[in-house]
Amino acid sequence: MPSFNYVAVTAAGEETSGAIDAATEADATSLLRGQGLYPTRIMLPGAAAGGQAKGKAKKRKKAKKGAIKGKVLMIFTRQLATLIDSGLPLLRGLVILAKQEPNPILRSTISTLADSVQTGSTFSESLAQHPKIFNKLYVNMVKAGELGGVLELVLNRLAEYQEKAQKLQNKIVAAMIYPVIVMIIASSIMVFLLVVIVPRFESIFEEMLPGGKEAMPPLTKLVMGASRTLGANIIPIIIGLVVIFAFCKIFIGTKFGRRFVDRMKLNLPLFGNVQRKSAISRFSRTLGTLVTSGVPILQALLITRETAGNVIVAAAVDKVHDAVKEGESIVQPLEESGVFPSMVISMVDVGEETGQLPDMLLKIADVYDDEVDNAVSALTSMLEPIMIVVLAVVVGTIVMALFLPLVKIIQGMSGQ
Repeated sequence: MPSFNYVAVTAAGEETSGAIDAATEADATSLLRGQGLYPTRIMLPGAAAGGQAKGKAKKRKKAKKGAIKGKVLMIFTRQLATLIDSGLPLLRGLVILAKQEPNPILRSTISTLADSVQTGSTFSESLAQHPKIFNKLYVNMVKAGELGGVLELVLNRLAEYQEKAQKLQNKIVAAMIYPVIVMIIASSIMVFLLVVIVPRFESIFEEMLPGGKEAMPPLTKLVMGASRTLGANIIPIIIGLVVIFAFCKIFIGTKFGRRFVDRMKLNLPLFGNVQRKSAISRFSRTLGTLVTSGVPILQALLITRETAGNVIVAAAVDKVHDAVKEGESIVQPLEESGVFPSMVISMVDVGEETGQLPDMLLKIADVYDDEVDNAVSALTSMLEPIMIVVLAVVVGTIVMALFLPLVKIIQGMSGQ
């Protein structure tokens, strides 16, 4: 009976390694799981050495480095899942996709993956060599699919996860970009009027108004003063804005700054509701997809923490991990975090009690995807009239300031 080397994760989330006697790799997996271990890698002793040698050979052919867009990776995952589901071997599917992939970085990466698989490495090991493209969630789900013999099912789940995550991200970006674009346009119009148009009228008013500059209405004087100040200090203002932007970037890069900003995101008026619901949806879908695919709960929680996208949510997931590691319920740390509403906590509690936590998490994600959609629609509907009113007030104030002296000039000319 052959002896297999293995690397596994214990119930406490710690990595361990050793050797086990079994007839096949599947039998070795079953024996390890019977001992409370979750294997992440199983191989014959000779295969390990061979794999290392092949790994050195593979280094000679490097893939093009760089990250790719989430949509491109989503399409690749869906296509690979379809090919494998249709009965094609993994290697053949990778070769086909490498030939037709238009993105040069991903095409080079797929070719490298195909070479790696052909030389004896597992697909998950090959993916782990490209962390900028395939994150830990991707690699660990593929690893679970390989060990369970359901790679095509896991790839389909991954593709579905990426599609829904991409859709959610697009909604959030759309909600955030709209007001930013309107504010930029409004600011540009205001600066143009104050720097270019208003100074031309100032000289005309001083010459034609009876009483000159002192006869200008208070609103006109205010706008003229703002125009002179802006025109004289435009370069220092731009430099100041650049300095403020750089300071904000540095501040966000600190631990305290990132925590402050992420907490503010969840509590912002109007936008905070969208951010909170999207964070809950991401947490639920990530954890539910990982556990459903066979990734151990402790490892799944660690991956969910790293992909949370918000340090406040990540801290809550970290507390959940510690609670599960001690054999406690995940409900209490979720409740103490203050991020998750009572409905989510109740659904998680029911799922935990009935043994259907993964399914319940995915249901929560579906519910909150719809909630985000509704929140974005409501936010857009609310922002449109607000932005129009703000823009009208800014431009209207400047126009009114220029119009009032014209009325005085016309009245003076009529009197003469």
